[in-house]
Amino acid sequence: IATAMNVSQEIDQQFQSYKFEQFQLPMDEYWTTSFPIALIYLVLILVGQNYMKARKGFNLQMPLILWSFCLAIFSVLGAVRTWSFMGTVLLRVGLKQSVCYTSFFRHSTVRFWSSLFVFSKIIELGDTAFIILRKRPLIFVHWYHHSTVLIFTFFGYKSRMAAGGWFMTMNFGVHAIMYTYYTLKAAKVNFPRMLSMLITSLQILQMFAGAVTGILTYIWRHEQGCDTTTMEQFFWSFVMYSSYFILFAHFFHQTYITPKVKNKTKSQ
Repeated sequence: IATAMNVSQEIDQQFQSYKFEQFQLPMDEYWTTSFPIALIYLVLILVGQNYMKARKGFNLQMPLILWSFCLAIFSVLGAVRTWSFMGTVLLRVGLKQSVCYTSFFRHSTVRFWSSLFVFSKIIELGDTAFIILRKRPLIFVHWYHHSTVLIFTFFGYKSRMAAGGWFMTMNFGVHAIMYTYYTLKAAKVNFPRMLSMLITSLQILQMFAGAVTGILTYIWRHEQGCDTTTMEQFFWSFVMYSSYFILFAHFFHQTYITPKVKNKTKSQ
């Protein structure tokens, strides 16, 4: 069985990085700042809601289109590069090693997109500002997800979490679809209800896959070729993804299933 280092060197030869991917943001040096950022985010939500209470919501259509479009482009590029890399790893060494190896973090493509991915979780907090300023309903799953993902992503990057490659790759893929949908929706493009149901379903699937991936890293942690996953890493990844799965599944039920049941009852 090839060692992780040998496999990593072979992946380096098979998957070439672009020149710009040599750049990396030093996000792991400042991971503890995620806590005050999350706290400030929650405080600003209360301040913003209080400020808008006696005011009419802003339109903000063009800023929202531009905002969603920029995040969509970023997510698409990130999805293309990370799925290409993880696909190469998956085909070369299989699922177990793609989940277990942390040596891939040394690859410039992974380092580059990982650091941008972590930073993007700060930028994405701006989604909430549009909800508050437009006086749209701010549901629990939205702000809970944004704040906890921020902290968990910083933690995973700092600790070089073995399954982090798949966590990032799945998130990029779902966000590429989600922000493209938001961009077109902000531009008043009409979509069938089935599309929004599909996107929420993809989010639920992502959370389920994230929880399963975390479990696999813990099960395989002592096998040959696998890097050790600590109990702390396993605990937080499982708690986060399980809670997201439950909350998004509940949101799906309340948004798409319950109204149908009520309407059917009324018609009878």
